[in-house]
Amino acid sequence: MSNIKAFVIKFKSLIGLIALCVIISIITPRFLNINNILNVLTQVSVNAIIAIGMSFVILTGGIDLSVGSILAISGAVAASIYIKTHSLFLALAVSIIIGALIGLINGALVSRGKIQPFIVTLATMTIFRGVTYVYTNGTPISGLLGKFSFIGNAKIIGIPFPVIITAIVFVITWYLINETRYGRYVYALGGNEDSARLSGINTEKIKTTVYLISGIAAAISGIIVTSRIGSASPNAGSGYELDAIAAVVLGGTSLSGGEGSITGTIIGAMIIGVLNNGLNLMNVSPFYQSIVKGLVILLAVLLDKKNKK
Repeated sequence: MSNIKAFVIKFKSLIGLIALCVIISIITPRFLNINNILNVLTQVSVNAIIAIGMSFVILTGGIDLSVGSILAISGAVAASIYIKTHSLFLALAVSIIIGALIGLINGALVSRGKIQPFIVTLATMTIFRGVTYVYTNGTPISGLLGKFSFIGNAKIIGIPFPVIITAIVFVITWYLINETRYGRYVYALGGNEDSARLSGINTEKIKTTVYLISGIAAAISGIIVTSRIGSASPNAGSGYELDAIAAVVLGGTSLSGGEGSITGTIIGAMIIGVLNNGLNLMNVSPFYQSIVKGLVILLAVLLDKKNKK
Protein backbone atom coordinates (compact mmCIF):
# COMPACT_ATOMS: atom_id res chain seq x y z
CA MET A 1 0.00 0.00 0.00
CA SER A 2 2.84 2.36 0.88
CA ASN A 3 4.44 1.70 -2.54
CA ILE A 4 1.20 2.63 -4.30
CA LYS A 5 0.91 5.80 -2.24
CA ALA A 6 4.51 6.74 -3.05
CA PHE A 7 3.87 6.12 -6.75
CA VAL A 8 0.73 8.30 -6.71
CA ILE A 9 2.56 11.11 -4.90
CA LYS A 10 5.51 10.96 -7.31
CA PHE A 11 3.39 10.96 -10.47
CA LYS A 12 0.35 12.87 -9.19
CA SER A 13 0.58 15.53 -11.93
CA LEU A 14 0.69 12.95 -14.73
CA ILE A 15 -2.12 10.93 -13.13
CA GLY A 16 -4.16 14.13 -12.83
CA LEU A 17 -3.59 14.95 -16.52
CA ILE A 18 -4.61 11.46 -17.65
CA ALA A 19 -7.70 11.52 -15.44
CA LEU A 20 -8.67 14.95 -16.78
CA CYS A 21 -8.30 13.78 -20.39
CA VAL A 22 -10.43 10.68 -19.71
CA ILE A 23 -13.20 12.70 -18.03
CA ILE A 24 -13.33 15.34 -20.79
CA SER A 25 -13.26 12.72 -23.57
CA ILE A 26 -16.25 10.98 -21.94
CA ILE A 27 -18.21 14.21 -21.64
CA THR A 28 -17.34 15.46 -25.12
CA PRO A 29 -15.99 12.96 -27.72
CA ARG A 30 -14.81 15.90 -29.87
CA PHE A 31 -11.86 16.25 -27.49
CA LEU A 32 -10.05 13.24 -28.97
CA ASN A 33 -10.28 14.59 -32.53
CA ILE A 34 -6.74 14.77 -33.94
CA ASN A 35 -7.20 18.36 -35.07
CA ASN A 36 -8.39 19.34 -31.61
CA ILE A 37 -5.42 17.62 -29.96
CA LEU A 38 -3.00 19.48 -32.25
CA ASN A 39 -4.85 22.69 -31.46
CA VAL A 40 -4.43 22.04 -27.72
CA LEU A 41 -0.71 21.37 -28.15
CA THR A 42 -0.30 24.59 -30.15
CA GLN A 43 -2.15 26.63 -27.55
CA VAL A 44 -0.18 25.04 -24.73
CA SER A 45 3.18 25.79 -26.40
CA VAL A 46 3.23 29.48 -25.46
CA ASN A 47 2.42 28.92 -21.78
CA ALA A 48 4.72 25.90 -21.63
CA ILE A 49 7.75 27.87 -22.82
CA ILE A 50 7.08 30.73 -20.39
CA ALA A 51 6.49 28.22 -17.59
CA ILE A 52 9.79 26.46 -18.34
CA GLY A 53 11.62 29.76 -17.83
CA MET A 54 9.52 30.42 -14.72
CA SER A 55 10.54 27.01 -13.34
CA PHE A 56 14.17 28.07 -13.13
CA VAL A 57 13.18 31.17 -11.15
CA ILE A 58 10.80 29.36 -8.79
CA LEU A 59 13.32 26.56 -8.19
CA THR A 60 15.57 29.21 -6.62
CA GLY A 61 12.70 30.46 -4.45
CA GLY A 62 11.98 33.50 -6.65
CA ILE A 63 9.10 34.67 -8.83
CA ASP A 64 8.87 36.52 -12.15
CA LEU A 65 5.75 38.60 -12.73
CA SER A 66 7.23 40.47 -15.69
CA VAL A 67 7.04 37.65 -18.28
CA GLY A 68 3.77 38.91 -19.81
CA SER A 69 5.25 42.36 -20.38
CA ILE A 70 8.47 40.86 -21.77
CA LEU A 71 6.32 38.84 -24.18
CA ALA A 72 4.54 42.01 -25.32
CA ILE A 73 7.59 44.23 -25.86
CA SER A 74 9.60 41.43 -27.51
CA GLY A 75 6.75 40.65 -29.91
CA ALA A 76 6.24 44.34 -30.74
CA VAL A 77 9.93 44.93 -31.45
CA ALA A 78 10.18 41.77 -33.57
CA ALA A 79 7.12 42.82 -35.59
CA SER A 80 8.31 46.39 -36.23
CA ILE A 81 11.82 45.32 -37.23
CA TYR A 82 10.52 42.66 -39.60
CA ILE A 83 8.09 45.08 -41.26
CA LYS A 84 10.86 47.67 -41.75
CA THR A 85 13.74 45.39 -42.77
CA HIS A 86 12.10 42.09 -43.88
CA SER A 87 14.96 40.39 -42.05
CA LEU A 88 13.60 37.51 -39.99
CA PHE A 89 16.97 36.83 -38.36
CA LEU A 90 17.40 40.44 -37.22
CA ALA A 91 13.83 40.59 -35.87
CA LEU A 92 14.24 37.36 -33.89
CA ALA A 93 17.72 38.20 -32.62
CA VAL A 94 16.79 41.66 -31.33
CA SER A 95 13.60 40.33 -29.76
CA ILE A 96 15.44 37.61 -27.82
CA ILE A 97 18.19 40.05 -26.80
CA ILE A 98 15.55 42.39 -25.36
CA GLY A 99 14.05 39.51 -23.36
CA ALA A 100 17.51 38.58 -22.11
CA LEU A 101 18.35 42.17 -21.11
CA ILE A 102 15.11 42.60 -19.15
CA GLY A 103 15.82 39.26 -17.48
CA LEU A 104 19.31 40.49 -16.56
CA ILE A 105 17.84 43.67 -15.09
CA ASN A 106 15.45 41.61 -12.97
CA GLY A 107 18.23 39.26 -11.89
CA ALA A 108 20.66 42.07 -11.02
CA LEU A 109 18.07 43.90 -8.92
CA VAL A 110 17.19 40.70 -7.06
CA SER A 111 20.71 39.34 -6.58
CA ARG A 112 22.82 42.49 -6.20
CA GLY A 113 20.14 44.98 -5.20
CA LYS A 114 18.82 42.56 -2.55
CA ILE A 115 15.22 43.49 -3.42
CA GLN A 116 12.41 40.96 -3.12
CA PRO A 117 11.70 39.23 -6.48
CA PHE A 118 7.98 39.98 -6.15
CA ILE A 119 8.63 43.72 -5.86
CA VAL A 120 11.28 43.82 -8.61
CA THR A 121 9.27 41.93 -11.19
CA LEU A 122 6.02 43.69 -10.27
CA ALA A 123 7.79 46.99 -11.00
CA THR A 124 9.36 45.82 -14.27
CA MET A 125 6.04 44.27 -15.32
CA THR A 126 4.45 47.72 -15.04
CA ILE A 127 7.42 49.56 -16.56
CA PHE A 128 7.77 47.41 -19.66
CA ARG A 129 4.03 47.21 -20.23
CA GLY A 130 4.17 51.00 -20.35
CA VAL A 131 7.20 50.89 -22.64
CA THR A 132 5.22 48.62 -24.98
CA TYR A 133 2.34 51.11 -25.11
CA VAL A 134 4.77 53.93 -25.85
CA TYR A 135 6.61 51.89 -28.50
CA THR A 136 3.39 50.86 -30.28
CA ASN A 137 1.57 54.13 -29.59
CA GLY A 138 -1.14 51.97 -28.04
CA THR A 139 -2.11 50.33 -31.34
CA PRO A 140 -1.34 46.85 -32.73
CA ILE A 141 1.49 46.47 -35.24
CA SER A 142 -0.04 44.50 -38.10
CA GLY A 143 0.89 43.41 -41.62
CA LEU A 144 3.11 40.48 -40.68
CA LEU A 145 3.26 38.10 -43.62
CA GLY A 146 5.81 35.88 -45.33
CA LYS A 147 8.52 34.16 -43.30
CA PHE A 148 7.42 35.62 -39.98
CA SER A 149 4.03 33.92 -40.14
CA PHE A 150 5.79 30.55 -40.62
CA ILE A 151 6.89 30.48 -36.96
CA GLY A 152 3.43 30.40 -35.45
CA ASN A 153 1.37 28.82 -38.20
CA ALA A 154 3.47 26.32 -40.16
CA LYS A 155 3.45 22.55 -39.76
CA ILE A 156 6.33 20.14 -40.26
CA ILE A 157 5.30 16.54 -40.94
CA GLY A 158 1.88 17.51 -39.67
CA ILE A 159 3.23 18.84 -36.36
CA PRO A 160 2.63 22.55 -35.61
CA PHE A 161 5.92 24.45 -35.57
CA PRO A 162 5.23 26.04 -32.12
CA VAL A 163 5.03 22.50 -30.71
CA ILE A 164 8.43 21.69 -32.24
CA ILE A 165 9.91 24.87 -30.73
CA THR A 166 8.49 23.88 -27.33
CA ALA A 167 10.04 20.41 -27.64
CA ILE A 168 13.45 21.93 -28.46
CA VAL A 169 13.24 24.34 -25.50
CA PHE A 170 12.21 21.46 -23.24
CA VAL A 171 15.12 19.22 -24.29
CA ILE A 172 17.70 22.00 -23.84
CA THR A 173 16.41 23.11 -20.44
CA TRP A 174 15.86 19.54 -19.22
CA TYR A 175 19.51 18.78 -19.96
CA LEU A 176 20.63 22.03 -18.36
CA ILE A 177 18.72 21.46 -15.11
CA ASN A 178 19.31 17.69 -14.82
CA GLU A 179 22.70 16.96 -16.34
CA THR A 180 24.89 19.98 -15.58
CA ARG A 181 26.59 21.50 -12.56
CA TYR A 182 24.53 24.65 -13.14
CA GLY A 183 21.31 22.70 -12.62
CA ARG A 184 22.58 21.28 -9.33
CA TYR A 185 23.45 24.80 -8.21
CA VAL A 186 19.91 25.99 -9.01
CA TYR A 187 18.43 23.27 -6.81
CA ALA A 188 20.99 23.93 -4.07
CA LEU A 189 20.20 27.64 -4.06
CA GLY A 190 16.47 26.97 -3.77
CA GLY A 191 16.98 24.34 -1.07
CA ASN A 192 19.09 26.52 1.22
CA GLU A 193 20.72 29.72 0.00
CA ASP A 194 23.05 30.12 2.99
CA SER A 195 24.36 26.55 2.68
CA ALA A 196 24.80 27.01 -1.07
CA ARG A 197 26.82 30.18 -0.51
CA LEU A 198 28.98 28.57 2.19
CA SER A 199 29.70 25.63 -0.11
CA GLY A 200 31.25 28.01 -2.65
CA ILE A 201 28.37 28.52 -5.06
CA ASN A 202 28.15 32.01 -6.58
CA THR A 203 24.53 32.52 -5.57
CA GLU A 204 24.33 36.02 -7.08
CA LYS A 205 25.36 34.68 -10.48
CA ILE A 206 22.86 31.81 -10.33
CA LYS A 207 20.04 34.16 -9.29
CA THR A 208 20.83 36.51 -12.13
CA THR A 209 20.98 33.79 -14.78
CA VAL A 210 17.64 32.19 -13.87
CA TYR A 211 15.90 35.51 -14.59
CA LEU A 212 17.90 35.74 -17.80
CA ILE A 213 16.54 32.33 -18.85
CA SER A 214 13.02 33.40 -17.90
CA GLY A 215 13.35 36.56 -20.01
CA ILE A 216 14.55 34.62 -23.05
CA ALA A 217 11.71 32.09 -22.69
CA ALA A 218 9.14 34.93 -22.53
CA ALA A 219 10.66 36.55 -25.63
CA ILE A 220 10.43 33.27 -27.58
CA SER A 221 6.77 33.00 -26.58
CA GLY A 222 6.26 36.62 -27.67
CA ILE A 223 7.57 35.78 -31.13
CA ILE A 224 5.24 32.77 -31.40
CA VAL A 225 2.17 34.74 -30.26
CA THR A 226 2.92 37.61 -32.64
CA SER A 227 3.45 35.24 -35.54
CA ARG A 228 0.27 33.25 -34.84
CA ILE A 229 -2.10 36.22 -34.80
CA GLY A 230 -0.20 38.20 -37.45
CA SER A 231 0.14 41.33 -35.32
CA ALA A 232 1.75 42.61 -32.13
CA SER A 233 -0.71 43.98 -29.61
CA PRO A 234 0.42 46.12 -26.66
CA ASN A 235 -2.01 44.07 -24.54
CA ALA A 236 -0.39 40.75 -25.51
CA GLY A 237 0.65 38.55 -22.61
CA SER A 238 -1.63 40.13 -20.00
CA GLY A 239 -2.21 37.55 -17.28
CA TYR A 240 0.22 35.05 -18.83
CA GLU A 241 2.45 35.23 -15.75
CA LEU A 242 -0.38 33.73 -13.67
CA ASP A 243 -0.89 30.82 -16.09
CA ALA A 244 2.85 30.17 -16.10
CA ILE A 245 3.05 30.13 -12.30
CA ALA A 246 -0.02 27.88 -12.20
CA ALA A 247 1.64 25.43 -14.65
CA VAL A 248 4.76 25.29 -12.50
CA VAL A 249 2.76 24.69 -9.32
CA LEU A 250 0.50 22.08 -10.94
CA GLY A 251 3.64 20.36 -12.18
CA GLY A 252 4.79 19.81 -8.60
CA THR A 253 7.41 22.53 -8.20
CA SER A 254 7.52 24.00 -4.70
CA LEU A 255 7.01 27.78 -4.49
CA SER A 256 9.60 27.83 -1.71
CA GLY A 257 12.21 26.49 -4.15
CA GLY A 258 14.57 23.54 -4.34
CA GLU A 259 12.02 20.97 -5.51
CA GLY A 260 10.43 20.35 -8.90
CA SER A 261 11.17 19.47 -12.51
CA ILE A 262 10.87 20.76 -16.06
CA THR A 263 8.93 17.63 -17.01
CA GLY A 264 6.41 18.40 -14.29
CA THR A 265 6.04 21.94 -15.59
CA ILE A 266 5.19 20.66 -19.07
CA ILE A 267 2.56 18.39 -17.54
CA GLY A 268 1.21 21.35 -15.55
CA ALA A 269 0.95 23.44 -18.72
CA MET A 270 -0.87 20.55 -20.41
CA ILE A 271 -3.35 20.33 -17.51
CA ILE A 272 -4.22 24.02 -17.93
CA GLY A 273 -4.43 23.68 -21.73
CA VAL A 274 -6.62 20.56 -21.61
CA LEU A 275 -8.85 22.14 -18.95
CA ASN A 276 -9.31 25.31 -21.03
CA ASN A 277 -10.04 23.31 -24.17
CA GLY A 278 -12.45 20.96 -22.42
CA LEU A 279 -14.41 23.83 -20.87
CA ASN A 280 -14.62 25.53 -24.27
CA LEU A 281 -15.87 22.34 -25.92
CA MET A 282 -18.52 22.10 -23.20
CA ASN A 283 -19.51 25.71 -23.88
CA VAL A 284 -18.77 26.78 -20.32
CA SER A 285 -18.84 30.55 -19.83
CA PRO A 286 -15.37 32.20 -19.60
CA PHE A 287 -16.42 33.64 -16.23
CA TYR A 288 -16.96 30.17 -14.82
CA GLN A 289 -13.76 28.94 -16.47
CA SER A 290 -11.72 31.36 -14.34
CA ILE A 291 -13.41 30.01 -11.20
CA VAL A 292 -12.70 26.39 -12.17
CA LYS A 293 -9.04 27.09 -13.00
CA GLY A 294 -8.56 28.92 -9.72
CA LEU A 295 -10.08 26.05 -7.74
CA VAL A 296 -7.90 23.47 -9.54
CA ILE A 297 -4.74 25.46 -8.77
CA LEU A 298 -5.76 25.92 -5.12
CA LEU A 299 -6.46 22.19 -4.81
CA ALA A 300 -3.04 21.36 -6.27
CA VAL A 301 -1.27 23.61 -3.74
CA LEU A 302 -3.25 22.17 -0.82
CA LEU A 303 -2.49 18.59 -1.90
CA ASP A 304 1.19 19.46 -2.28
CA LYS A 305 1.34 20.89 1.24
CA LYS A 306 -0.47 17.86 2.65
CA ASN A 307 1.96 15.43 0.96
CA LYS A 308 4.95 17.35 2.33
CA LYS A 309 3.56 17.17 5.87
